[in-house]
Amino acid sequence: MEQQKFTILYCRLSNEDALDGESNSIANQKAILTKYATERGFKNLRVLVDDGYSGTNFNRPGIQEALSLVERGLVGTFIVKDMSRFGRDYLQVGNYTELVFPSYDVRFIAVNDNVDSATGDNDFTPFRNLFNDFYSRDTSKKIRAVMKARGNSGKHLGKPPYGYLCDPQDKDRWIIDEETAPVVKRVFDMAIAGTGPFHIAQTLEAEKIPIPRAVYARRKGEPLPENPYLWTTPTVISLLERVDYTGCACNFKTYSKSYKLKKRYHNAPENMVIIPDTQEAIVTREQFDRVQELRQNKRRRTKAERQGLFSGLLVCADCGCKLYFHAPNSEKAASDHYTCSKYQHGRGECSCHYIREAILREVVLERIRAVTDFVRQDVEGFQEMWLKCRKADREKAVGKDKRRLAQIQKRLENLDTLMTRAYEDKVLGGLSEERYRKMTDGYEAEQEALKTEADALEKSLEGREETNRNLDRFIALTKKYVDIPELTPAIVNEFIREIVVYESSGYRNSRTQEVRIVFNFLDETEYLARESEEAAAKAIEAAQNVVIVGRGR
Repeated sequence: MEQQKFTILYCRLSNEDALDGESNSIANQKAILTKYATERGFKNLRVLVDDGYSGTNFNRPGIQEALSLVERGLVGTFIVKDMSRFGRDYLQVGNYTELVFPSYDVRFIAVNDNVDSATGDNDFTPFRNLFNDFYSRDTSKKIRAVMKARGNSGKHLGKPPYGYLCDPQDKDRWIIDEETAPVVKRVFDMAIAGTGPFHIAQTLEAEKIPIPRAVYARRKGEPLPENPYLWTTPTVISLLERVDYTGCACNFKTYSKSYKLKKRYHNAPENMVIIPDTQEAIVTREQFDRVQELRQNKRRRTKAERQGLFSGLLVCADCGCKLYFHAPNSEKAASDHYTCSKYQHGRGECSCHYIREAILREVVLERIRAVTDFVRQDVEGFQEMWLKCRKADREKAVGKDKRRLAQIQKRLENLDTLMTRAYEDKVLGGLSEERYRKMTDGYEAEQEALKTEADALEKSLEGREETNRNLDRFIALTKKYVDIPELTPAIVNEFIREIVVYESSGYRNSRTQEVRIVFNFLDETEYLARESEEAAAKAIEAAQNVVIVGRGR
């Protein structure tokens, strides 16, 4: 009866074990186990293999099939080359060899370790299992250290995403994929134009653009998916969220909680490592950042199948909430308007802040034209005037922050000295333990507060260095759009960061309303109001971001 049951010959090889050479190869394991079983008269042999699987857990197809046969009472003997081939998890290996297998009357044999449950317990087996567990832990630490060093050096830790290829001359370098990079660029362009991921996917499918999986399958000569043009919303979102397209290396996007757990978790942004300029960019960093901002303000079509041009950009001046777009189904687009989301037909926490989209179109188009015309007429003059307007305030703020930072650093040094002296006084008996604890607790609390303040000041000083870069970006934007006959979602999203809408005053013909337009890269136009020169007056006329919507509007 015993010989009618299966004799499992189980073989396992992980990627790390493969480095040890031929001794652990699957072919060598099969040869050893088959010879051992044949010479000892075991019948009904069944070989199960897990090639490329770690022994730190039992989520392997081969071992799961073997354990399933055990639970069904179909296994008489279970043979492995050594205990590490069965697994490297000390607890799980012990559970199977000491509890599960005996309960199903399964004989367990590890050939090279001289383990045979039929001849009694081997006292050294638990220690051997523990050593195997330690080996996995140590190997995991070494691999993590290598990957951390590699990731911090700027080398990519994963395969190139859709839009890039590995350089044939250097596998660590990514190059532009001429076939797919234009698709990525177009996806970002559509997103900036206000198109959502769902409608982007619909457009790509209608134009029969192959999905990433279909492109890879065709290149490898594998069968194509059933519908090679079926773009989905998650696929589009995954492209829009890949910061790698800006030309950087983004490493450590995921992590595992333990070397025994294979599940990956998304890492916090501050724990990722981003190294710029590691490959040619497909989209600019400004485009990528703008898309992320737009995606936070999701736009949905109304029942009238119209979408607000400024949806997600309008903010209530009083409560700070977004303004909602309304398109009456039975009326024409001329009646489309926005109201504060907290208004709720007079029953909410805020007033209406009603403003028509047609009026906003006129005002915003006028402001954008005025700014771009003025900048193009005298780029150097605009740069000089802008920097002059900000210079005094910027230098004053920078100087103040630098002085405060120097004070903090000096105080931190003094605190270290005070803590050292307090410790010496305690050791020499001049200070009681209680008094020492109170003093050091106070010093440490002050240190933490000062370090937090110092970090904030350093970030603030670094942020001010962005001023010149932002000015260059805005000037480049004005050169991109030389003639603007009408507003498009792309133009609005590239020029405008936010529009603050105030409550109107007056009634009918005497009604006025104030809106404040905040431009991308140029959100501090109030500095221009401090200049009294003729050129500055023209700049104020062009770039002033406070606009009064006049009578009858």
